[in-house]
Amino acid sequence: MIDWFQAIVLGVVQGLTEFLPVSSSGHLRVMSALLGWPDPGAAFTAVTQLGTESAVLIYFRRDIAGIVGAWTVSLYRPERRKDPQARMGWFIIIGTLPIGVLGALLQSTIETTFRDLRLIGATLVVFGLVLAVADRLAPNTKPLPELSISHALGYGFAQALALIPGVSRSGGTISAGLLLGYRREAAARYAFLLAVPAVLASGVFELTKIGEGTAPAWGPTIVSTLIAFGVGYLVIAWFLRFIATHNFTPFVVYRVALGAMIITLVTTGVLAPT
Repeated sequence: MIDWFQAIVLGVVQGLTEFLPVSSSGHLRVMSALLGWPDPGAAFTAVTQLGTESAVLIYFRRDIAGIVGAWTVSLYRPERRKDPQARMGWFIIIGTLPIGVLGALLQSTIETTFRDLRLIGATLVVFGLVLAVADRLAPNTKPLPELSISHALGYGFAQALALIPGVSRSGGTISAGLLLGYRREAAARYAFLLAVPAVLASGVFELTKIGEGTAPAWGPTIVSTLIAFGVGYLVIAWFLRFIATHNFTPFVVYRVALGAMIITLVTTGVLAPT
C-alpha cells in the first residue's frame, strides 16, 4: 500500500510529467520501481490525473466555457454549427472516441500487461524517437482553426496509444499534430483540450477501486491528487511558453536515456519487470 510520503512524491511526479511529452503514467510506475515502492496501479494513476486535468479546466477555463457554450447552442441553432468553437466541441468528441473504445476493450491488459517495465522502457525510447522525427519534419505552420474531422481522429488514435504507460498522452498527440502540420503551440493546446473528457471519465470510473484490494487508500490518493493539481497548473504555463520558442529535443533526449536505463536495469536483474 502507498503511504503518505510516497503519495506526496508521486503527486509531484504526476504534476511534473502529465503535460510534458514524457509519460506521467510511465513515470509513476518507474519511480515506484526504482525506489522499491509498490506499483501504485492503474486506478491510482487515473485518479491522480483528475488533479492535473482540473488544472487544465482552470487554466483553459475561458476556452472550455466558450467551446461548451458554442457547441450546446449549435445543437438547436444550425447557423451556429460553423462557429470555430462549436466545431472544436465536435472535434474533441470525435477525437475522444478511439481512447474510449480501446480503453474499455483493453481494461484488463492496461492494468496488467501494459505495466511491464520492459514495455515502458521500449515505448519511452520508440515514441521519443517518433517525437524527434515529427519535430524535425513538421512544417510547423497550421493554426488550430484549420483542424478537420480526419485530423481530429488522427489526434484521437495517437492519444489512444497512451493507454500504454511510456507512450505519453501529450507526447503522442503532439507528435500526431506536428506530423499533420500544426504549430507546436497549436498541437499542444489541442492535446490538452482533447485529454479532458477521456481523463475525467477514466478517473471517475477508477474512483470506485480506490481503497479496495491492493489499490491505495483514499487519504494518500486525495493528497497526491491535490499536489498533482498544484504542480500541474504551473507546468502547463511553463510548457506552453517553452515550446513557443524551443523544440522538443530536450524531452527526446530524456525519454531515450530513461528508457535505455530502464531496459538495462531490467535486463541485468536490478529491477523486476512486473
